[in-house]
Amino acid sequence: MADTLIGLEFSPELNLARYLQSIRKYPILDVKEEYKLAKAYQASHDEKIAYQLIMPHLRLVVKVVSKYKGYGLPLSEMISEGNIGLMYAVAKFDPDKGFRFSTYALWWIKASIQKYILNSWSLVKIGTTAAQKKLFFNLRKVKNNLRLMEDKELSNEILADIAHSLDVSVQEVTEMNNRMSAHDGSLNMVVDSSDNSREWQDFIADKKPNQEEQLGYSETYQYRKKLFTKALSCLNEREKDILFKRRLSEKVLTLDDLSRAYSISKERVRQIELNSIRKLQKAVGELACLK
Repeated sequence: MADTLIGLEFSPELNLARYLQSIRKYPILDVKEEYKLAKAYQASHDEKIAYQLIMPHLRLVVKVVSKYKGYGLPLSEMISEGNIGLMYAVAKFDPDKGFRFSTYALWWIKASIQKYILNSWSLVKIGTTAAQKKLFFNLRKVKNNLRLMEDKELSNEILADIAHSLDVSVQEVTEMNNRMSAHDGSLNMVVDSSDNSREWQDFIADKKPNQEEQLGYSETYQYRKKLFTKALSCLNEREKDILFKRRLSEKVLTLDDLSRAYSISKERVRQIELNSIRKLQKAVGELACLK
């Protein structure tokens, strides 16, 4: 469908006024026309029919995008994302449900735009739960209705009122308000303007092990692995099998599974398991002393 719907592209070079002018040439469909096209597409999945359904609704995308101007993201990108939602709506629309395509498409358009905003507004992931999404897209509206400044600290009473109106906790409102009041900063930003100034990333400690530590860990691991392999010779085949299936396998078997496999009691399996561990620990200790 993407190849056929090339007209949905809205480049930054094409300003909003020209874009609106270009999409107004597509007349709004009446109920009968819309139903006929929707049924035809449902039966054939013809992209040309989908195009006829989508183009008259491009202005709906622009109308929805206008409500999200306050997030400081490019209108062209939001319109493009909304148009993608419109395409999803066409693919899933059922005209026999009894409602207009614009009503159904509105949800898909909003969902696509909101997803883009959540992914683009901050480098830090935000809005990962339903409550957080609700807060992200409604907190600013509520604050505007209360005529509160973006950077103003909210009182406990106002926080409680907002939490009640949005059906979330006061803590969630506080955290989201702090998050939305802050701004992402580059780690390459200089601390001051002097010639010898350093960037913020220069003050972040690297907690990864250095080359010497990595080498030491590798040598220690190989040494312990060698000791363990040698120590296994102190166990017989049954002890090895039970130990591996109880402690060293990705899918651990139960005492009941092994008791049936070896025709012994579960308590006996448990004893063999514990005795194998003791024998193995003793063997490892003796081998380490000989080194």
